[in-house]
Amino acid sequence: MTDALEMDALWAEFHRVVNMTSQELAAWLRVRDAGEDTEPLPERAGPPTGRHVLAILQKRRTDLTDDDVQVMREVVDTVTDGRDLENEPEAVDDERRHQLMTIGHDPLRPGR
Repeated sequence: MTDALEMDALWAEFHRVVNMTSQELAAWLRVRDAGEDTEPLPERAGPPTGRHVLAILQKRRTDLTDDDVQVMREVVDTVTDGRDLENEPEAVDDERRHQLMTIGHDPLRPGR
């Protein structure tokens, strides 16, 4: 697992980069997966990582599992590695924005 200081930093960074609320993320995952004629069950909407991020957002830090911690690290790395700090949000294309939104980060949202 992770020591307390490392966990504090990861928790804070995860909640900084995941700038969509659990309700916004759940709605996005449903919309993203909706087809012309069908819509997935809410608990099955979106990719596994997006659903896992949603589950983490609904947990207390003391309830995190090792898998949760791993997903949190992956999300932080994905968001921070893909940033264009000079041009964000203008430089983000729709496809990239939608990929990031699937893990709870909307690059067009100001302030985070």
